[in-house]
Amino acid sequence: MNFPAKIDIPEQSFLASGERHARTRQRKRFAAFAGIVALAGAGIGWSLLHDSKAEAVAMPVPQVQAANPLVRDVTQWDDYVGRFAPSQSVEVRPRVSGAITRIYFKDGEFVRKGQPLFTVDQRPYRAALAEAQANVAAARSALALARSDYDRVAGLAGDEAMAASEVDQLRTRMRSAQAALAAAQARERQRALEVEFTTVRAPISGRISDRRVDIGNLVSGDNNANATLLTTINAVDPIYFTFDASEALFLKARREQEASHSPARVQVRLQDEAEYKWNGKLDFTDNGLDPRSGTIRVRAVLDNPNGFLTPGMFGNMRLAESGKTRALLVPDDAVQTDQARKVVLTVNNDGTVAAKPVELGPLVDGLRVIRSGLSKDDRVVISNYQAAVTGAKVETRRGMIAANTHTITAPGASVPMASQATLNN
Repeated sequence: MNFPAKIDIPEQSFLASGERHARTRQRKRFAAFAGIVALAGAGIGWSLLHDSKAEAVAMPVPQVQAANPLVRDVTQWDDYVGRFAPSQSVEVRPRVSGAITRIYFKDGEFVRKGQPLFTVDQRPYRAALAEAQANVAAARSALALARSDYDRVAGLAGDEAMAASEVDQLRTRMRSAQAALAAAQARERQRALEVEFTTVRAPISGRISDRRVDIGNLVSGDNNANATLLTTINAVDPIYFTFDASEALFLKARREQEASHSPARVQVRLQDEAEYKWNGKLDFTDNGLDPRSGTIRVRAVLDNPNGFLTPGMFGNMRLAESGKTRALLVPDDAVQTDQARKVVLTVNNDGTVAAKPVELGPLVDGLRVIRSGLSKDDRVVISNYQAAVTGAKVETRRGMIAANTHTITAPGASVPMASQATLNN
């Protein structure tokens, strides 16, 4: 086999070729780096151009609604928690002893004064009455005889006249017969009362409790506290509402009552009611304050014709504290907290937002009474509170604050269950 002849390639040729390849790679790297730099420069230029345009466009001014405070007459109230109590309460007990023979009422119903409730066995008392009546008849006969004997000798004269001592004896016997008749008549009246007491009647009108004894039970009527308790009756029309008031509020109410010369008005709502529907007036204050608590017991009286209000129930009561007052009202959502003070955002004539510290009053129909810090000419921010920053410019649109509703731009605000003031129409 013949092999090709060996070809000698100079070493310098290999070196020249490697150098060319290395230079080619360097040129490619430089071109790529130049491209990257060019792209970066283009991006930076575009960004600078874009930012300059963004800076050229001004940020839009936020829009808010502003309205003047609502000016209305309101009646401000003080709130209390109290309990209903009967205007009268009577424990029904028998006045004679015996067995219960009849019951005339149903447990828990309303009864009228004088209505029969129980009957105690009348037979022994009727027998005693008959005996007393017989004694009265006997005493009356004895008196008639004594009077006849005395009249017979009292008019005699001369020889027919009797001794003075005998006349005096007949006169004394007649007077004793009169006294015996009076005693017999008194016993008759007593026995008649006992017969009357065998029917136990309602001493007052009101709601009766359940019966404590049934027919056939023996009851004791000793005319004292040891007599058997039959039932109880509570008068609930009118009904009382009792509560404890502080000394300061008591003094304020008394001074206002002296100025107006009329009892203070109260309104009460029950635990499941949202409105104060029960009206009444104060009729009693205790004769002294409790030195331990600094409070005084106060009572109001309310009409309760259908008997719905029940003694022992709790209620929330409000007491008119100062009559009608001209007040400024704003939405409760417009009141903000700035550290330890309350502020309301307003808009000046130049469109700048300013925060005014205010003194708050009670809530009325979802609106907050402002006692001080605002004027009726201030424009209060009533919407978009987040965009209204103190010292910033805003664009305002005209809004309106209305009673019994919220601002037209703040729907869904919560209405309190109970107000401390009411609007006057």
